[in-house]
Amino acid sequence: MSNKPLSLEEQLKVNDLTVRFYTYEGIVKAVEKASLKIRKGETLGIVGETGSGKSVTALTILALTPSPGRVEDGNILFRKRDSSVIDILRMNEHQLLQIRGKEISMIFQEPNAALDPVCKVGEQITEAILAHRLREMVEKSIEVIKKEKDNEYDLWTRLETWTYKEMLNNPSDVRLKIIQKIPIIRDITKRRLRQVIRQEIVELLKLMEIPDPGRVIDAYPHELSGGMQQRIVIAIALACSPLLLIADEPTTNLDVTVQAQILDLINRLKEKFGSSIIYITHDMGVVAEISDRVAVMYAGSVVEVAPVKELFRNPLHPYTKGLLESIPRPGSPLKSIPGTVPNLVDPPSGCRFHPRCAYMMNKCKEIMPRLVKVSEDHYVACLLYEGESDD
Repeated sequence: MSNKPLSLEEQLKVNDLTVRFYTYEGIVKAVEKASLKIRKGETLGIVGETGSGKSVTALTILALTPSPGRVEDGNILFRKRDSSVIDILRMNEHQLLQIRGKEISMIFQEPNAALDPVCKVGEQITEAILAHRLREMVEKSIEVIKKEKDNEYDLWTRLETWTYKEMLNNPSDVRLKIIQKIPIIRDITKRRLRQVIRQEIVELLKLMEIPDPGRVIDAYPHELSGGMQQRIVIAIALACSPLLLIADEPTTNLDVTVQAQILDLINRLKEKFGSSIIYITHDMGVVAEISDRVAVMYAGSVVEVAPVKELFRNPLHPYTKGLLESIPRPGSPLKSIPGTVPNLVDPPSGCRFHPRCAYMMNKCKEIMPRLVKVSEDHYVACLLYEGESDD
């Protein structure tokens, strides 16, 4: 998978991403020349053992590489809603704030950590809406006024309407600032705007299949179950209909029944919103359930990318074969991959998987394999396939 610009069918492309963590123990080589692409409207599953670099790659897509991490090389190309293409790693913080939540959102693994325990659910969703959809909410408030008054305005209504229009078109107007200091006008405009946003949130919670959304919107996170909390996190992520949704193991701590409900919900919301999804997990069963294509990561490198059916039917990389063989099967002995994920402060030379590989050759200790195309949409980084030509 070579370093090419974004094609029209692609939503995001990660080219040769390299991330290092500078620690007291040494330099952690967390992500090494990782390349990924995701097409419009598809779900890309990213799988691998703990420590393979899945979450670091996902956070770096949002330019949120955890400290003391540093992006050393590569680029991340993203196609915005207006069809312009940007390199996320070259944007400043102000530009990134316009992207996060609006164009790219993330569902985090721990809803307890993602939600503020001292703020009500509605307040937290409101924050996301106000950050990116204020104009839309103000326009809806004006429409509500027109319906209520049937186009017959009194003085207070005219002032309220004028205030909203100035908020949209000339927010720095001195007259607006003076009007907003009048308590009755300030209270009326805020109350109506809150009502419009509240109705928007209620509709969003209904989409999340949350019973009694009018009650939940006024609840604190600790008053909700784990499954309900995760639905709230999904609601916040989808509040602005993002083009790309990154889900970082969102069902890890949920029981099997709730996990199935959340996966089904994400699939249906994907169809409704038309978003592309990057779904990170270590569960091959979840991958088979939700993904269109799968990227397998090991020790910071992408070792295989293929359509989900092709990957399960014809895995090529020895690590992918080991992952699939380790899935428990009734009546069969449990298999495992020998060894452990290497210490990334001092990773193995050449192919990072070679100490655990049954097909290891001498050159595997010296040469870092690159992703090559072996069949339609199927890429693998293994010297067993070095004769194949890349894309």
